[in-house]
Amino acid sequence: MDPETLRYAKTHEWVSVDGDIATVGITDYAVRLLTDIVFLSLPVVGKSYRPGQPMGEVESVKAVSDIYAPVTGEVLEVNTGLPDQLQLLSESPFDRAWIVKLRVVNPADLQNLLSRADYVQHCGE
Repeated sequence: MDPETLRYAKTHEWVSVDGDIATVGITDYAVRLLTDIVFLSLPVVGKSYRPGQPMGEVESVKAVSDIYAPVTGEVLEVNTGLPDQLQLLSESPFDRAWIVKLRVVNPADLQNLLSRADYVQHCGE
């Protein structure tokens, strides 16, 4: 996925939308901040979330950080292989390291997400 075409939450999740399906991961910036990721917990398929609700956690040698829902939606699929291949978060944060696919319930939530340029500016502040 092209990072320039994705949408971003201020909490460092990226979103790619295809119809009513949002693919969500964590950004390259978040991965660099965390360094040495040692654990990832995934959300449960079938569970619904609202924007800002924790869906899972990523743990590094430095900290434990929540992964937040960027949009209102129901979990359709999780990347079950990712917890056993955590290096993908560093190697391929915008492709192979997607975390969850959500059915978007409220498309208006997407309007609250940032463009790549706005996200980069947010990270610089």
